[in-house]
Amino acid sequence: MNKTTSDALQTEQQALLAAIGHLLKPFATLCLAKGVPIQAIEELVRHAYVEAAKQACEGDNPERLTSRISTMTGLTRREVGRIQQIPTPQLPATRSVATDLLTHWTSQAAYVDKAKKPLGIPRQGPTPSFEALAASVTKDVHARSLLAEMVRLNLVIHHKATDMVELLEDIFVPNDNWPQMIGFLGTNVGDHLEAAVTNVLGDGHQHFEQALLADELSSESVNEAKALISAQWRSLMTTLGPQLQALMDADQAAQRPQDQTIRIGLYSLSKPMPSTEDSSK
Repeated sequence: MNKTTSDALQTEQQALLAAIGHLLKPFATLCLAKGVPIQAIEELVRHAYVEAAKQACEGDNPERLTSRISTMTGLTRREVGRIQQIPTPQLPATRSVATDLLTHWTSQAAYVDKAKKPLGIPRQGPTPSFEALAASVTKDVHARSLLAEMVRLNLVIHHKATDMVELLEDIFVPNDNWPQMIGFLGTNVGDHLEAAVTNVLGDGHQHFEQALLADELSSESVNEAKALISAQWRSLMTTLGPQLQALMDADQAAQRPQDQTIRIGLYSLSKPMPSTEDSSK
């Protein structure tokens, strides 16, 4: 490797480390809030390095695998062997029949009004009804049981006088279930990061991953922007939801292998603009 190539590589590595430092700050805040010591994070980083190196070496001579991983990661062969004996931590489950029903309710045209907001629906009867919605999501859980669970989660209210069901929350945030909430963080942020990393290592067109930044806003304008973003999300859900379902139905009808998944997200973050002094660092 000549000096020019070495300098270019070092520049790329420094830029990468700066980006990783920015990514790690929120995770450090989260870990400190829950009393997770740095040693536990270091162990996870070692595990991730070994898994990534193992994937990169797929197809190589198995007898040389430990040595290859050791060379790539900087870990000793003994450490690589130890880490490979440790099971990979599993994310808590996030998907449930209740969350699937919530997604259908907020994304199907028959269940939202012209403003894309979820309608109140009869408990029984043909579409649109809670009974029909539940049947479209699952055949294993009775609509009555599913309604009781969603009432328990404070997602819906059942008006018994009119036998109508109203959605209270069109976004599921499991505040009383820490493992499930952190599971959502892991899957949503993890998939977003994986898409970005794949694009950076490829030609930038493997996955859709874009962001829009607006600054020099007042607090009042930020509040208005949040309402606009929520409206955009409702529109996205009700537009893409039926189209994605149509694609799944077409795959099933054509008997194509249905072994792929896609996650689509939208996020926003508002915070004070960095000072001139901070942005110059």
